[in-house]
Amino acid sequence: PVWHLGKNSSGLAIRFRSNSTQISARWNLLEDVNLNHMTDTGIKGLDLYAWNGQRWQFVNSGRPTAKMNEQLIISSMTPLEREFMLYLPLYDGISAISIGVDSLATISSPVITIPSRNEPVICYGTSITQGGCATRAGMSYTNILGRMMNREVINLGFSGNGQLDYEIAKLMSQRTDAGLYILDFIPNVNLEQIREKTARFVEILRNENSEIPLLFVESITFTHSFYDRHIFDTVTEKNKALKEEVEKLRAAGHKNIHYLSTDYLIGSDEEATVDGIHLTDLGFVRLAEKLYEKIKEINP
Repeated sequence: PVWHLGKNSSGLAIRFRSNSTQISARWNLLEDVNLNHMTDTGIKGLDLYAWNGQRWQFVNSGRPTAKMNEQLIISSMTPLEREFMLYLPLYDGISAISIGVDSLATISSPVITIPSRNEPVICYGTSITQGGCATRAGMSYTNILGRMMNREVINLGFSGNGQLDYEIAKLMSQRTDAGLYILDFIPNVNLEQIREKTARFVEILRNENSEIPLLFVESITFTHSFYDRHIFDTVTEKNKALKEEVEKLRAAGHKNIHYLSTDYLIGSDEEATVDGIHLTDLGFVRLAEKLYEKIKEINP
C-alpha cells in the first residue's frame, strides 16, 4: 500500500515563470480516484498560485472531469512576467502534464528561488498529512506551511499507512540536509506499534544526522469523540503512549526532540472536520498555524 500511495502527487508542485495572459493545463491521471468525503478538485485537481511580491496568492483551480483533463485555469491577465506555482493532486497521481500559455508568450524556469529548497521540512504521517480532505490541492497543511515559511515541505503522508515503517525512516534519513522532521503518525498506529516501533524508527531516522530536530505531533482530538467514548479513550491512550515514548527518547540522550499536544490543534468549536477525523480547509489552516508557531519556537 505504501508504494501505491507513494505514486500520489501530494505535496508536489511545478514552479515556472510566464508573461502569458492565460494559463491552461492538460493532465492525465493515474487512476481517476473517487471518494465520498472529498472533492474531486482536492483529490485530482490542480491549484495555481502566483507570487505577488509578498506572498503566494491563489489564482484558480484546474477542475478534473475525467481521467484525461484539459482546463483553462485563468485568462484575461495583463501580460506581465509572473512567478507561478502549480500544485499537483493530493489523492491521485499523474502520468503526464502540460502547461499551456499564449502562442507568443514566454514560459521558463523561475527566476526567484521560493519556496527555498534549503533545509526542507519533511512531514511523515497519515491521510490527514496526505491532505484528506482539503477541497483543493493548495489547502493541505503541508502546502499551507510551505507558503507560510516560503520553504520546501516534503509530504510523506500515506493514507491509512503511516505505521512507522522502518524503510520510510531509512529513506527520510538520507535527506541529511533536512531542517526538521515532523512525525504525525498517531491516527494510523495502535498502542503496541507506538511502544514497539517509535524508538527504533527514530534511531534509523537519526542514523545519518542526529542533529536534525524532530517534532512529534499528537493525534488531533477527533470531533465526534466528545460523544463516541470509545474513540475518545483510544485517542487519549495513544497520545499518552506517544508522550511516554518521547520522554524515554529524551532520557536516553536524544537531543532536539520537540512535542506538540492535541490541545486546540484544530480549534475548539468542532467545525474543522468533514467526518470527525479528516480536515476541512478550516481545519488545515488551523493545524498549519499551530505547526508554524511551534516551528518558529524550534527555529527562531
